[in-house]
Amino acid sequence: MGTPQAIVIGCSAGGLAALEALFAGLDPQLPQAMVVCCHTGSSTVDVLCELLAGHATLPVAEARERTPIAPGMIHIAPSGYHLLVEPSRYFALSVDARVNFARPSIDVLFESAAEAYRGDLLGVLLTGANSDGAEGLRLVRQHGGLAVVQDPADAEVPTMPQAALDRAGADHCLPLAAIAPLLNRLCLP
Repeated sequence: MGTPQAIVIGCSAGGLAALEALFAGLDPQLPQAMVVCCHTGSSTVDVLCELLAGHATLPVAEARERTPIAPGMIHIAPSGYHLLVEPSRYFALSVDARVNFARPSIDVLFESAAEAYRGDLLGVLLTGANSDGAEGLRLVRQHGGLAVVQDPADAEVPTMPQAALDRAGADHCLPLAAIAPLLNRLCLP
């Protein structure tokens, strides 16, 4: 695998603090598009975008239907919709049934991104209270992408990263504080 073209990130319980810490450590020169699915339970992601923008070194915006996936940007999945990456590398939204009790579903995002980016994708799974993302991360690896999982012992809620390790394994399993430096190393040319 060469330098990834895109990074998909999933989290739920404890995810806001994890994303704030992760985004604060990213190099502002990262050229990759980042697409984030965070289970918030909220009806909008406006507040999440604002909170993350206060910590991020890259611009943060809600992902919108039929818009291109922009490099050097953090795209946040909107509430109430599954966020998909089309082969053309545009976003699509779906109101299909919940997956793992969630919409947006990390599995849906990761699976569609794995098909669109194949080996040029890096998947990151952080703290969370269910198994959403485990199957998606398995597909990221199956399509040749890399998998990064937060060490469950370091996660605020270990269920999600542990499920990912059990189902998908990982190319890198490390504490949250080590993930941004790893992404900077893997993603900068």
